[in-house]
Amino acid sequence: MQDLLDNPAWAALTTVQSDFAQGTALAKRYRPGILPFAALAPEGTAADADPLMAAGESFYLIGRLPTLPAHWILESELPCAQMFAPANTGALPPMHETIVPLEEADKAEMFGLINRVQPGYYLPDTRQLGEYLGIRHEGRLVAMAGERMRLTGFSELSAICTLPEYTGLGYAQRLTTELIRRQTAAGVVSFLHVARSNQRALRLYEHLGFRHRRDISFFRVRKG
Repeated sequence: MQDLLDNPAWAALTTVQSDFAQGTALAKRYRPGILPFAALAPEGTAADADPLMAAGESFYLIGRLPTLPAHWILESELPCAQMFAPANTGALPPMHETIVPLEEADKAEMFGLINRVQPGYYLPDTRQLGEYLGIRHEGRLVAMAGERMRLTGFSELSAICTLPEYTGLGYAQRLTTELIRRQTAAGVVSFLHVARSNQRALRLYEHLGFRHRRDISFFRVRKG
């Protein structure tokens, strides 16, 4: 089962999130506006995905980088650690702020928050992919976390972000822990991807008991 995580977008688009998929038996993508991820079957090639992408569109391939057509441009590579969450996150001290569900009415504020902190990996309707939780301070959304790629038996924690002026208060830890508890209760294993360059986040996840599974890269590609 863990092998599914070597090609997580493909596994998600062919199982739990198939309703969000466009494509063929060899290549799929998330619908435009949902998530800028595309994926190939093990035997698929970039040519199989080419008809799915619009000219000038940038998107991500995760894990394996195929041979690119001449009109595809590799824009960047983000090396990440893929990590499993612990089944037991332990007890946390009390917190005054309340964790709230984030819904359709919150999507503009969610998009603004995450694109201030982690731009490029979240679109206005990404929130449709799973459950998202937030913390507000004086009515303002200051921290959030949610589920992105979901596949059989696994759910990816994502969009874990806090406004810079509110970091250090434990908000990300609270939200992450609450999502893990809910996923564990549903019989789902939580995992995430964190940039190797983000040492602060790596330390947080290691402190929470996450364990490293493998290194995996997100390749940003543009169809010219």
